[in-house]
Amino acid sequence: MKESVDISIICACRNEASHIRDFVDSILEQELGRLSWEVVIADGMSDDGTREILDRYSRQDPHIHVLANPGRIVSTGLNAAIAASRGAIILRFDAHTSYSPDYCLRCVETLERTGAANVGGPARTKAYGAKAQAIAAAYHSRFSTGGARFHDPNFEGSVDTVPYGCWRREIFERVGLFDETLVRNQDDEFNLRIVRSGGTIWQNPAIISWYSPRPTLRGLFHQYFQYGFWKVAVVRKHRVPGSWRHLAPAGFVLAHIVLLLTMAVSAVSGATQGLIWTGALWLTMTGLYAVAVFFASLAAARKVGRVTIPYLPAAFMAFHVSYGLGFLTALLRLAMQRSDKPSANSVFARITR
Repeated sequence: MKESVDISIICACRNEASHIRDFVDSILEQELGRLSWEVVIADGMSDDGTREILDRYSRQDPHIHVLANPGRIVSTGLNAAIAASRGAIILRFDAHTSYSPDYCLRCVETLERTGAANVGGPARTKAYGAKAQAIAAAYHSRFSTGGARFHDPNFEGSVDTVPYGCWRREIFERVGLFDETLVRNQDDEFNLRIVRSGGTIWQNPAIISWYSPRPTLRGLFHQYFQYGFWKVAVVRKHRVPGSWRHLAPAGFVLAHIVLLLTMAVSAVSGATQGLIWTGALWLTMTGLYAVAVFFASLAAARKVGRVTIPYLPAAFMAFHVSYGLGFLTALLRLAMQRSDKPSANSVFARITR
């Protein structure tokens, strides 16, 4: 029988050689007081030297345990780490995030004070360079996030999700582990199960961490295409979206596709009146969106600096269009495939990892 500890810090990672030292060092700098602790890191068969670095840390510090994650995706890694852990309280960490030294203590205090099923802090970001700062500013804007409260660094209270998470072990016995058919959105789906089972997710702004967003528009587009794609699997599983804001980008992109196709058909068939009306509707919608992007960019630039203005419109568009395209692509794929369940081993799943 494994000897229990107060907290287990778990992480699933793959090919993080450039970040993993800073990440593990930030864990070792945690002010844990009298809490007994361990770190369990599931490595997704890294081939860039990440595993070798982690193994050196584990040999130097008996608190650190490294295990293999043959599934290579986050959900299988987290489940393997949870199964191997001994903590009464489990905290998830992410390798692309840095943490304040009191992060763990704040999580444990909030969990005990509120009685919530899951606790965490708001999504804060650290970015360097004008382009990365623009992406971070757009990430925090209500225009790109639909008002999700975990993007508000000052909000404390009940939310529908928090970054990462801190749970009592019993929650996994009650609602199950992370869904291993999901390459992305496994944390949102898990939190949806918590809420639907009557549990509360609590955000405390005193719990501080800093996420490093994608530094390029290409990387951002790829990331949010994945989020949109795998959100469909979550909606299909629960028969309802976690929030109706998740559907807005897909509706926006679909409206553009339908109007542009209608314009093309009208032009080819010679339906001049239809072309005029459809074109006017498309121009109106596009113009209103451009105005909204303009004012949202100005508002975001006031917080982070004018140097980000040239990149902010493209950042907002990347958030909206990539998510919407991913969502619609998943719907199309779902309509064409025979299997009723998404597979983490499908060709498209491997492409979107």
